[in-house]
Amino acid sequence: MSIKLSTRSRYGTRLMLDMAQHYNDGPIHLSDIAKRQDVSVKYLEQIIIPLKKAGYIESLRGPKGGHILAKPPEEITVKDIVGLLEEGTSLVECCDDTTVCKRTDICPTRILWKEASEAMFDRLQTITLADLVEKAKAMQSK
Repeated sequence: MSIKLSTRSRYGTRLMLDMAQHYNDGPIHLSDIAKRQDVSVKYLEQIIIPLKKAGYIESLRGPKGGHILAKPPEEITVKDIVGLLEEGTSLVECCDDTTVCKRTDICPTRILWKEASEAMFDRLQTITLADLVEKAKAMQSK
């Protein structure tokens, strides 16, 4: 058994990585990303909305339009993406909202989940899209 991030944050990270890999190519069409990432355009259209609202992606209209990263890949962390798309940085709801469980004040496992959440997101904060681009290049050259 494993703890799972939502498809939304996994595919959102892949979307952002793809855009970072093509950062200097100008605006990118979602259909091109969808083909490369084997994800439906409709799903990417849903994922891109919060990323645009948060200022990570800009959309350009017109025949040469598409989507571009609003910041350089070295300025966007995986924590930024996952935290946004998971709607928070906690593995369990009671870490953020103590009203969801009457045991929050006496529950030692809540402390465990809070520490685990912090450890995971501290690590994700250290990984930028630029880092992932480099990892992808290294994997492709093998």
